[in-house]
Amino acid sequence: MSDDENEFEMEATKDFVYSEELLPTYRAVEEGAEAVTAPQVEFDGRTDSLFFNDGKRRIDFVLVYEDEDKKEYEKRHVYQRRKRRRQYFEDSLMRMGLELEAVPSVVDNKTLFVKVHMPWDVLCTYAEVLHIKLPIQANDLASKSSTFNWFTKYFYPSQDLIKDETEYFTAPFAKDRMEHFHIKDQDQFFTPAMRSRMAYYILSRAAYEVRGPVKKFGISKLLDGGVYKAAYPLHDCRFNVKSADEDCPNERYLLYKEWGHPKSFYKMQPLDLIRKYYGEKVGIYFAWLGFYTAMLAFAAVVGLGCFIYGYKTQHTSTWSKEVCDEQIGGRIVMCPQCDQECTYWRLNSTCETSKKLCIFDNYGTLVFAVFMSIWVTLFLEFWKRYQAELEYEWDTVEFLEQEEQPRPEYEAKCVHPRINPITQTEEKVPYTACGKCIRVSLGIGTVLFWILLIVASVVGVIVYRLAVFFTFSAKLRQDLKELEPFREYVTPQMATSVTASLISFVVIMILNYVYERVAIWITDFELPRTKTEYENSLTLKMFLFQFVNYYSSCFYIAFFKGKVVGYPGQPVYWLGMYRNEECDPGGCLIELTTQLTIIMGGKAIWNNIQEVLMPWVMNLISRHCSSSRSEKSVPRWEQDYQLQPMGKLGLFYEYLEMVIQFGFVTLFVASFPLAPLLALLNNLFEIRVDAWKITTQFRRVVPEKAQDIGAWQPILGGVAIFAVVTNAMIIAFTSDMIPRLVYYWSFSVSDGGPEAMHTMEGYINKTLSIFDVKDFSNDSRPLNAPYWFQNGTTCRYRDFRHPPGHPRQYEHSVYYWHVIAAKLAFIIVVEHIVYLTKFILAYVIPDVPVAVREQIKREKFLTQQILHLKLVKPVADMIRQRVDVTDEVDVASMANDMNKADEADTGMDLDFL
Repeated sequence: MSDDENEFEMEATKDFVYSEELLPTYRAVEEGAEAVTAPQVEFDGRTDSLFFNDGKRRIDFVLVYEDEDKKEYEKRHVYQRRKRRRQYFEDSLMRMGLELEAVPSVVDNKTLFVKVHMPWDVLCTYAEVLHIKLPIQANDLASKSSTFNWFTKYFYPSQDLIKDETEYFTAPFAKDRMEHFHIKDQDQFFTPAMRSRMAYYILSRAAYEVRGPVKKFGISKLLDGGVYKAAYPLHDCRFNVKSADEDCPNERYLLYKEWGHPKSFYKMQPLDLIRKYYGEKVGIYFAWLGFYTAMLAFAAVVGLGCFIYGYKTQHTSTWSKEVCDEQIGGRIVMCPQCDQECTYWRLNSTCETSKKLCIFDNYGTLVFAVFMSIWVTLFLEFWKRYQAELEYEWDTVEFLEQEEQPRPEYEAKCVHPRINPITQTEEKVPYTACGKCIRVSLGIGTVLFWILLIVASVVGVIVYRLAVFFTFSAKLRQDLKELEPFREYVTPQMATSVTASLISFVVIMILNYVYERVAIWITDFELPRTKTEYENSLTLKMFLFQFVNYYSSCFYIAFFKGKVVGYPGQPVYWLGMYRNEECDPGGCLIELTTQLTIIMGGKAIWNNIQEVLMPWVMNLISRHCSSSRSEKSVPRWEQDYQLQPMGKLGLFYEYLEMVIQFGFVTLFVASFPLAPLLALLNNLFEIRVDAWKITTQFRRVVPEKAQDIGAWQPILGGVAIFAVVTNAMIIAFTSDMIPRLVYYWSFSVSDGGPEAMHTMEGYINKTLSIFDVKDFSNDSRPLNAPYWFQNGTTCRYRDFRHPPGHPRQYEHSVYYWHVIAAKLAFIIVVEHIVYLTKFILAYVIPDVPVAVREQIKREKFLTQQILHLKLVKPVADMIRQRVDVTDEVDVASMANDMNKADEADTGMDLDFL
């Protein structure tokens, strides 16, 4: 199959033409017509220039291709087809009003760069199509300063470099009201980010081939087919050197100096400049990441305090002392934890593990789990308030889905007519109701299949744990005879846990890589209307998969391991052959902590290698190759071409990484109070790394509009609600806290007398049941016994059962039912208290601050006066000139009615920046 046949192309059906509302200047080259190509010029030597050779027309976008005439002969037919498509595409762009200029590379004589410029008339046309809001008058509302400015001012970026910009009232641009907009200079009225956004809108919809009833279009398909090598807007200068061009704002240099440079790690982010340079979508991500990191500081301090409390009390814990005591733990003989090959062991061999467990399993953990449940509510509610402020300041308060234009892929498939339920007019959609149902069903089925595949992989890891624990129990102690200092730490349970966690991490990474492509294919097949819908659909699929992929092993350890094991005489088997795993005498909490540490740490290291090291290495190689081929000055567009392209999904993976981390911090924080601290340190590094990466290693992204963080917000809310349940269940079923409390208040032995006190003495002996070694079955009886247990008759195991010789031997005792009742009561009480507190906080804290709500109402009133009264006044004056003085009251009433009608129609289209 030829390269041409392999191209993934978007084909429209008969007579597909963009509507005037979407593409007013749509023009396509007719079939068979001769295409006009972009004029070619030589590089003028100005390396910092952002303009055409005339120095007047600004470069709004750059297209890169290789000259087919300089390719080898055997593939000439493929190259000629690409050349013809590119010529038609560039001709279509020029017919639609864009101006082009081609310039050859100074490094590679086969590469050419096509500079794209949008003239004033075209900018005005598409500013109206895209509902871009532009200034009409300077803001006369005084902004309130924070009471903490005296302290926070030392952490702000340098105001000498990044100056505060004038705030304006804004309104959606309209060409017929141009005189009402604040236009000082036509060249500066539309920012470079706005110009690039409008240029990309046209590039995504311009036709490149017309063949009968089929029209093919879009720069993305030309990039996929190899017609163009790259398409990107320009950075305004080098990141570490100011531009020599007087017209260059040097915003990239300022961002690097005050945001991306390591020495600026303590400074707050210049969010307004980030938004201005990269667009609202990038700005809202860094605003959310910064806010999340700041809130983590409070959780990290409390978590660190709980950790220090546990560390200080690990040597004073009564039950830990009993485990380590030679007279108690040294005399307690534990039953084998696997069949035949495992043997008896003394309880004090787990002394170090029990001490480490005290660090994480203490009463401070309970307090911290409740605190985190409240913290996550405060985080989400205060983020909503902060987000509302950003929406107001960044002019996205009324950014509705109706304002977002359909994706080109969606528009090309619109062939089925239907009646719009809102406008009651006929429109075309890409599928019928039945077709949409089929697409959605296929997507749901595929996601469920992959989730079941993850569950199968988890079961495989569990089987590995069962099989390897048997091997480690039989051989590990003998293999470590020479390494005496490590014998206390490298237990069969620990070795099994670490190796299984590493295998789980590798499986997670492999499944992530494969499923990512499956999720993208499913979402492409579903054909969402807008890019926001596309990203929301992909977000939900990816998160559901990642949720199961990352957390399934943690859920197994927390809620399943060691819960159904039977007792030594009658153990429970998996698949009829593998004996179910047991927890250490201290419980499975320390193993859950190990699992979280490995996955969180491994994920952070892998992401940094993938996101930072790889682009840096690729750019280093690219710069080395270009410098070795040419010693000439390299122009701005060619310097950017040597950078790495931003992925099609943009910040999707950055969000996904942080939301998965958010899940680790909230869902399992009861087992690992240091998780918020580690997340805080990682995020402080992540912010600056992301800033450095996007500023120095990647081409400038196409600016996009965004009102909020999209589908990630309800996902965070769902994780927050689920976290209350998981933490309550971890404390109840995974940790040993509830059995200790039951023993302390109900079964502990007092000293006697009027001032009798409850005590934890005797807890270990009380919570370990007795088993008669004569009751072992032939399949589970240990083959060898240690020398110190040759005459032993009983061993102990972790459970609450009656001893041998009791009328109900090996059945659960009353202590077991006390503990179960206490666990269920604890879960119910804690959940109700926390959920009630969460709902009260969510109700008390409004999503939109009162001051912002009042400012929005105020600016709407002022913008209506600015625009609409100016339109009504001339009409009212004309009417007044034609009537008698005695009718002035009626005229005023008429003008007032006209004003109200006009405000009702257009008042909701205005906003303030």
